[in-house]
Amino acid sequence: MQLYLVQHGAAKSEAEDPQRSLTTEGTKTVERMAQYLSSLKLHVVRIEHSGKERARQTAEIMAAHLHPGEGPRQIAGLAPNDDLGPMRERLQNESGSLMIVGHLPYLSRLLSVLLGAQQDRTLVVFQMGGVVHLDRDDSGEWHLRWILAPELLTQRKSEQQNAA
Repeated sequence: MQLYLVQHGAAKSEAEDPQRSLTTEGTKTVERMAQYLSSLKLHVVRIEHSGKERARQTAEIMAAHLHPGEGPRQIAGLAPNDDLGPMRERLQNESGSLMIVGHLPYLSRLLSVLLGAQQDRTLVVFQMGGVVHLDRDDSGEWHLRWILAPELLTQRKSEQQNAA
């Protein structure tokens, strides 16, 4: 099973927008990431996201580029401080490729637990619009495959422009 953990893109402040939708730069960052993942022919069956506007927008941008068979869907239990138990158990029984768009500290805690560490131990520093790829082997053990930080795509784009 392939699992992609995505922290939502940069969001407006609560004073600016009570719903905390994505900023213009947050939208651009997620678009760049989604385009790059699409170029890799990354396949996901479904994209799950929390009920928060910034997560929904991020999931919809990803879905527009990755075309998941089951599309994006809002699910409960992905709020920043929600219990990890139900998700951890469900992921052990998942078989398709799944992308989860959520928030910190939830994503960081979930990653730690899946990799066998204590949930309060930060193994990866998530970035807004970044992606962490895990896979689960036949024995049920999770492995970190790669991490893609948004600034790597920005560096790559400027290097390509300089080479042209």
